[in-house]
Amino acid sequence: MKTVRRGYLPEYEILFRDKSIETMREAVTDALFLLNRGHSLKRAAHIAMEHYQLSDMQRIALTRGICSDEEIMRRQGNMLSRSQTAGQTIYLDGFNAIILMESVVSASPIFRCMDGAIRDLANLKGSYHIIDKTEPAIRLILSELDNLGVEKAIVHIDSPVSNSRNLKRLLVDLARSYQVGIEVNLIDACDVSFYDRDCVVSGDGIVIDHARTWIPLYLWIVERYMATHEVWLIDFDEMSQAYRDFRPAPMSCRRENV
Repeated sequence: MKTVRRGYLPEYEILFRDKSIETMREAVTDALFLLNRGHSLKRAAHIAMEHYQLSDMQRIALTRGICSDEEIMRRQGNMLSRSQTAGQTIYLDGFNAIILMESVVSASPIFRCMDGAIRDLANLKGSYHIIDKTEPAIRLILSELDNLGVEKAIVHIDSPVSNSRNLKRLLVDLARSYQVGIEVNLIDACDVSFYDRDCVVSGDGIVIDHARTWIPLYLWIVERYMATHEVWLIDFDEMSQAYRDFRPAPMSCRRENV
């Protein structure tokens, strides 16, 4: 089994520490101004990237961390609380959840995003390998589901991705030690399988937008894990505070003094 630090590159020590975070804080403020003035997320992030000379990875982090005011209201309006999760059957985005938790266990950068989701920089490009962090990552998920009193978790895993069957087997084996019921399905079009469902667990913004309700499970896991472990958390919600403090009025409401 490979020993891997999931979601980590050595250059992240420069890109997501100290002075770089202060630069990103300023970029967040400018990008949010543009985003809430009708620019696309891609365009707003690109303008901020060029102005502040951000790297490609910092730009990717920016696009994953920020949301428009409208998106925040919609996503948080569909977010379930802990008490609403108890006794429920939930739908869990398997690779999305496990890879993120592998990044958490690896002490790699993760992002607390403005919509309440937790995201990272690890990418799944059709290939996946079980690593030394996979089992502890799965156990973090199963432990939190037990803590929440979830009745059953239906896990969807992208079948075209390599080692999806091996991951399913490991997940089913580990789940025998926990109270929550587990059903694991290999799905061709995994993202679409969550559309119009309640109690969806994913950090994918498109999935969250198409679900009827979603659960910020990753945030709850990270909050619990931080009590006893080191976590490299970059908080975009906190970085957006400067924008919220000086948020300009919507363009249709602004008037010039004459």
